Amino acid sequence: MLEWDRLLKLLREQIDHKPNKNGDTEMSTAVPKAQSQVTGKKRGKWLILAVLALLVIYLLGAESRLLGRWVPIGWFRDIPEVTQLHPIVDKNKEKLIERSKKAGIKILITSDFRSSKEQDALYRQGRSDKGAIVTQVKGGQSFHNYGLAIDFALLTPKGKAIWDMKYDGNKNGKSDWMEVVAIAKELGFAWGGDWKGFPDYPHLQMDFGYSIGELQRGWRPPYQVAKSG
Repeated sequence: MLEWDRLLKLLREQIDHKPNKNGDTEMSTAVPKAQSQVTGKKRGKWLILAVLALLVIYLLGAESRLLGRWVPIGWFRDIPEVTQLHPIVDKNKEKLIERSKKAGIKILITSDFRSSKEQDALYRQGRSDKGAIVTQVKGGQSFHNYGLAIDFALLTPKGKAIWDMKYDGNKNGKSDWMEVVAIAKELGFAWGGDWKGFPDYPHLQMDFGYSIGELQRGWRPPYQVAKSG
């Protein structure tokens, strides 16, 4: 607040400092002309810096897209640690389970929020640790780490989790998996199966227009209440 008040004070001083008929700023006749010019230049620089600082503060305060979110927001304020699903993602996760059930399909959410430490452990699987490779990204590089993604599996009548994309448990001639994906997309999720290179078929995410790079720089989606329906 002290810096902000100082900037406002400087701006007011510059606005109130009127030039005389000769174009020089009004100063005591006892002050040499050279000193007057130097002082005027310094004030001009301060004015430019003050205006730029005010503009940056305004844009950061509004989290404007004009900045492209390339500025690490942690430079200017504390970034709260993400420890759970974004409330909108969480609400739509429950809707996905409910609507899938109405379609005769039971699903299991196998993963939602995942810490960076857990992500690193998953990344080591199939590399330095035993097991098959299941992810291509390290901690901080997954939407799971920011509470914006979930993974799912199908449940058989006996309660067994399966990842069979051809399974038709409700006997309607359609893939249960793709029916769930269609419902998820209606709710606003993006499907990892649409990715090129390394498709992630169980993965569903809601990124709210934020890239991983922006999330890493501390920018976060608004925690607004999801619309009912």
